[in-house]
Amino acid sequence: MARRTGFVFMILAALLVPPAAHAQESGEASGTWLTQAGDAKVRVSRCGGGICGVVVWLRDPINPATGKPQVDDKNPNPALARRPMIGLPLFMGMRPSGPNRWSGQIYNADDGNSYASNVSVAGPDALRVEGCVGALCGGETWTRAER
Repeated sequence: MARRTGFVFMILAALLVPPAAHAQESGEASGTWLTQAGDAKVRVSRCGGGICGVVVWLRDPINPATGKPQVDDKNPNPALARRPMIGLPLFMGMRPSGPNRWSGQIYNADDGNSYASNVSVAGPDALRVEGCVGALCGGETWTRAER
């Protein structure tokens, strides 16, 4: 099966990376962010009092096995498993939880599950995205692709 897209969170592998020391006051989460692996871009915008994140670009948008656009085929809901990866919402219920920090759920298309998550501005061009499964937490730092 084709390798999945870059918003792969190594949650289950438990990348025990410490969170950013603190978000910078001047940081802004809105914009387009390149995942740490560099194979997906996510547009983050303000919505409903919090933030939303949607996949807008994939390094490998076509599934080599099918020749068709990548879909959310790991989703346990058959109706959702046909959703295109481009346009896929990743953040759910991300509400402010501190200065330049949001907490909610993040969707992991690699396994079709959602996890408790924190997103924080780690610098003017760095966004820290973390997820937890029970007590095991991991994350990655995304870099700004566009404002």
